[in-house]
Amino acid sequence: MSVIKHKAQRVVVLIDVQNLYHSARNLYNARANFKEVVKAAVAGRQLVRAIGYVIRTESGEEKAFLEALVNMGIETKIKDLQVFAGGMKKADWDVGMAVDAVRFAEAFVDAIVLVTGDGDFVPLVEYLHARGVQSEVMAFGRSTSQRLREAADDFIDLGADRKFLLRVGRAGAE
Repeated sequence: MSVIKHKAQRVVVLIDVQNLYHSARNLYNARANFKEVVKAAVAGRQLVRAIGYVIRTESGEEKAFLEALVNMGIETKIKDLQVFAGGMKKADWDVGMAVDAVRFAEAFVDAIVLVTGDGDFVPLVEYLHARGVQSEVMAFGRSTSQRLREAADDFIDLGADRKFLLRVGRAGAE
């Protein structure tokens, strides 16, 4: 992996909120510290935009969480949870994240940080490379696709540093 990070770089951070949230909970019984994630993703560079892709549940219980993301400077894109006949549920932002990344690559950003461990993003990383855009991935290593790790210019394992985790039940946890 060859990665260059400098103050003049324009960076976009795209966060698969559900992926990060559930990985932190399932692997560490904790919550992801989104503020620290964005800070590490930007790494002293020029932040163009930080976008969190989230799913709105039927109960709406995530409202305070979404407000906390916005208060941290993370723009949210919200999609309703789809419930199909028979009870099957679908909550997925992969295509939306990929389309936004392609649009940002066309807008001449220097780096795009994908905060997800989902291997479905490997073709996107390959596309970004072809466009001359640096691709970086941040996720919990234990649940990250090995192919995604290898394809990215840089990989930060959020599980390697406790600053990326908050204990469950702590006040202001998001």
